[in-house]
Amino acid sequence: MMTFIRSLIITLFITAQLVITSFSAYAETDKGDPKPSIHDLCHEVGNKLASVSVQGCLQQALVTDGNRSKQQRLITYKTYPPLNDKKPLGRVLLMGGIHGDEYSTVSIVFKWMNTLNQYHSGLFHWKVTPLLNPDGLLKEGRSQRQNANGVDLNRNFPSQDWDALAVKYWENRTQKNPRRYPGPYANSEPETQWFVDTIQDFKPDVIIAVHAPYGLVDYDGPQTAPKKLGALKLLRLGTYPGSLGNYAGIDLNIPVITIELASAGTLPPSAEVKRMWIDLVRWLKREVPKQRMTRLDG
Repeated sequence: MMTFIRSLIITLFITAQLVITSFSAYAETDKGDPKPSIHDLCHEVGNKLASVSVQGCLQQALVTDGNRSKQQRLITYKTYPPLNDKKPLGRVLLMGGIHGDEYSTVSIVFKWMNTLNQYHSGLFHWKVTPLLNPDGLLKEGRSQRQNANGVDLNRNFPSQDWDALAVKYWENRTQKNPRRYPGPYANSEPETQWFVDTIQDFKPDVIIAVHAPYGLVDYDGPQTAPKKLGALKLLRLGTYPGSLGNYAGIDLNIPVITIELASAGTLPPSAEVKRMWIDLVRWLKREVPKQRMTRLDG
């Protein structure tokens, strides 16, 4: 009898300990782990890209307005505002990494941010997001073009023809290529939503999107397209349902320069990165004031 009682007491004690441990674990889980921070994002990017170090990412002092990707990574940006009450020639929105497997598009935007960090004169008001699709780039194993929902963000913008053409184009012209899936509906993805909201709030005079690997300059919208940026020459590719060029360049009448680097995995030489930047700024200085005047006249 005493043995039975002793065993019962031991069993009850162990059970109580398990309950206490489980409750403590639940309480800790219920608090929720902190969502990934900019610090976390920079560590992931620095460990993924050979040309962007963790420290180099952190030194950019990226900020966020709280928007996150499907997998809760922060969508970050940096602004280079007017200086000393100097009125800028216009507003420029620069974006890289809309396709996660185009590594060079993220790296070159970080390079150009370094240039702006040193030489920003207030000539333009810049807003720069180096990585619009963090989940695609930072996918475990091999990066992918699409976001974590499997959506091609550059087919998800709410262009006027999206409802009528986007899914049909994907089905008939791409044979349902998963890399080109436009999403269940226009502007369905958190990354696309952030960029659409940014366009509406920032009101850019020109948008620059960096892609790879076609090795050319594409252009949609009003004004005169740049004939070349460094070694990249103008070759218009046309627009697609849900593409940024279609949505912003055609529907919103905002010039969209699409820079297609020659390689998705390798940056151009440093001298070429610099030449492209110089040509881009020269075009902006010449054409952005015309765009602003056109809008004012309209």
